[in-house]
Amino acid sequence: MWKEIGDRESGKLRPNSFITRIRSNRVSSLQLSNHKEIVSPHRGAINSLQVDLTEGRYLLSGASDASLAVYDIQRATDYDGGGLIAKHKPILLVDKQHQNGHKFAISTAIWYPIDTGLFVTGSYDHHVNVWDTNTTQVVMDFKMPGKVYRTAMSSLATSHMLIATATEDVQVRLCDMASGAFSHTLSGHRDGIMAVEWSTSSEWVLVTGGCDGAIRLWDIRRAGCFSVLDQSHSQLGRRPPLLERSTTKVSTSKCSLPGQTSSAKARAPQRKGSSGSGSKHSGSSRILRHAKGSAKQRLHPGLLSSQDRATAHYGAVIGLKATEDGMYLLSAGSDSRLRLWDIQSGCNTLVHFEIVRLQSSKAIQLAVTQDSALVFVPCMTSVKAFDVWTGKASMTLHGHYEHVNCCWYGAHDQELYTGGNDRQILIWSPPKLISEDVDEGDRRTGQPLAVDQDNWSD
Repeated sequence: MWKEIGDRESGKLRPNSFITRIRSNRVSSLQLSNHKEIVSPHRGAINSLQVDLTEGRYLLSGASDASLAVYDIQRATDYDGGGLIAKHKPILLVDKQHQNGHKFAISTAIWYPIDTGLFVTGSYDHHVNVWDTNTTQVVMDFKMPGKVYRTAMSSLATSHMLIATATEDVQVRLCDMASGAFSHTLSGHRDGIMAVEWSTSSEWVLVTGGCDGAIRLWDIRRAGCFSVLDQSHSQLGRRPPLLERSTTKVSTSKCSLPGQTSSAKARAPQRKGSSGSGSKHSGSSRILRHAKGSAKQRLHPGLLSSQDRATAHYGAVIGLKATEDGMYLLSAGSDSRLRLWDIQSGCNTLVHFEIVRLQSSKAIQLAVTQDSALVFVPCMTSVKAFDVWTGKASMTLHGHYEHVNCCWYGAHDQELYTGGNDRQILIWSPPKLISEDVDEGDRRTGQPLAVDQDNWSD
């Protein structure tokens, strides 16, 4: 780190590069935290974890015993080890005995993206509940047709308040918090849906993964999915840099929408000027461009039968995670395979991730770093960090005694939170020198640390 500091002082390293290197060094040194501990009240497996997106302060967890909890990860409730270990007990706890609590396992718990005053839970009791954080009361209840595996809300949305739900039913349902009813029903999967993820570059694009092995991309403004990812449709390596692709920008923008005939292509510029819809779609969602220019593809209202049956995995899709820039998608399957997809082209990038063992009976929660360089994957009793672009495992985190179900990366402190069947929530953080705390004393309580105290009487 001192080398980076010296380069920054001399002007050899730009500010953004300096920040990136420091973060990268901290992430590469993750270990079981020696100064923070989560006191878990759950009596069942931890199925879901998320830190709020507004303050990066409150951790929300959901468990198989139908309980949910909220922790303040920046302010400890107690200290141990002479003040060296900060303990974080739940500041909010709802269990099965709560009047509005879930009756069966909570499979997913997420924050409302722009406010910690609301959060959403989904359960095996076929219900998706919207909670008021301050009163711990359910303000909205959606009855689903089956077990709820995952829920998701778009962090970019300014025009809708939709909760995407993945259930054991073959249809994806979007719950509208503004009206309290279902606004969309997306049909296409042939089996239950275990994973759902909103695009990180467009508020209108949704990605779903099902037990039929298919990954479908939807534009919720239009009927039907616009793409089904095919593992046999591949391209080697990362997308060319933006500067190299800028020469083809003009020709790409002139491509017609899928399903248009040659005569429709010729009339496209005229209709675009009159209705204005063409500029709206091209400007709001760049990731739809990969489907343009192919007149043989009939994307709406449905795909060709051969494309509609394409699969991304040989088993169920149990995890999805989009990179921060929205250009790539990571998927995990019950076939114990990880794949990296180029969303714009819909191609499998053929990154060979090292062989891992993944759970096949339930959905898992992946996490990526802020620069999308590493992906953290629950692999049975451990968590493995893979380089997104090479597929090599850079580290393996051992700490849980049973299967790990979920993980969440906190970009604020470069910390990783993991939960598993052992009912524990573990914090993985860069190493912190205990000697620094000893020298400073216990500033929080105003008392000297235990190591500084003696046995002499006053």
